[in-house]
Amino acid sequence: MHDTTALLIELGAIILALGLLGRLAGRVGFSPIPLYLLAGLAFGQGGILPLEASEEFIATGAEIGVILLLLLLGLEYSASELVTSLKTQYPSGAVDFVLNAVPGAVAALLLGWGPVAAVALAGVTWISSSGVIAKVLGDLSRLGNRETPVVLGILVMEDLSMAVYLPILTALLAGVSLAGGAVTLLIALGAVGAVLYVALRHGRLISRAVSSDSAEMLLLVVLGLTLLIAGIAQRLQVSAAVGAFLVGIALSGEVAEGASSLLTPLRDLFAAVFFVFFGLHTDPAAIPPVLFPALALATVTTLTKIATGYWAARRARISVKGRWRAGGTLVARGEFSIVIAGLAVGVEPRIGPLATAYVLILVILGPLAARWTEPLAGRLTASRAAPAEVAAEAIGGAGDFADSGSAGTTGAARAVPARR
Repeated sequence: MHDTTALLIELGAIILALGLLGRLAGRVGFSPIPLYLLAGLAFGQGGILPLEASEEFIATGAEIGVILLLLLLGLEYSASELVTSLKTQYPSGAVDFVLNAVPGAVAALLLGWGPVAAVALAGVTWISSSGVIAKVLGDLSRLGNRETPVVLGILVMEDLSMAVYLPILTALLAGVSLAGGAVTLLIALGAVGAVLYVALRHGRLISRAVSSDSAEMLLLVVLGLTLLIAGIAQRLQVSAAVGAFLVGIALSGEVAEGASSLLTPLRDLFAAVFFVFFGLHTDPAAIPPVLFPALALATVTTLTKIATGYWAARRARISVKGRWRAGGTLVARGEFSIVIAGLAVGVEPRIGPLATAYVLILVILGPLAARWTEPLAGRLTASRAAPAEVAAEAIGGAGDFADSGSAGTTGAARAVPARR
């Protein structure tokens, strides 16, 4: 009885604190993720108020949080949308991988953490936060902008890549041999291919089988199916998260919309618990030693994400202003980075504090970059273009200069109105 009482008190205090922190983040206009991480640091080992009775429950809740994050992400996309994104966005996805995964891998090797940790840190720096970016796009009223499909296409490519990356990382962390890792990867690719095929050919039948007029029955069936498939996937050493993502892809139409609305509150609750759990297992005293590497890595990968978005939007023939907006929008990191770091801490404990500091920096910087990258780039471009424009005016050719200037100059940007 005493243990149950302590469990209820600790859980109540944690959930209440998370609710208050979420309200505070909403008023300030930031993602609540950094506050959840800070709460975990405060409640964990070395924090001001360590938890004891609820730690095991929080660990289970964190697993469910990851599964629900990936399920809801899968529900956002249909199989046909994913196939279309693969066909049109794969060059942007390749550029995104090279520019943003390589800095993480290089940093891990320079720190002497070894090749497995390099693969993990590459994932931490590679994947943008779909949740934070979706919220930022809504807050800035950019959902209808012309660059937004480019941003979403890159996010879809990253999400699809996780279906391949996570099994590889899981196999490496488990110390599986090369042959075993190849088998795991083949299983993952086969599962993804099979799900996409079934969803394309028989998606309506699956959705009809799961569908129910009762919200209670729909919730129970979808949640139960997701946990079952996630468990089977994990038993096959694929990844519970990938299994949940594939379930989300297989559902479509009204079933996907209904399940999404029912599961969103559960996702928000257990995702918050996951971020707290990650903070619980990170010693606050371990963050200061890795703060400088985290700042350096955040600076480099902020620039590489901006370059990624700019290149992808330019490829889609978006205006210069839209290119800068796309780049700034992609900066935020969040849930995926923490998920990957959480998997890797058993092999390299130092990756946990570094990932925590890294995500804290970029989840705060991300909304700021989305808002201010384009105006700042416009000012810098204008200041550089000004001397050339003055010289052109001196010879009476200012009008011709504006018409024939580079697409990156302010004159050209003014000559062609920004397309939304």
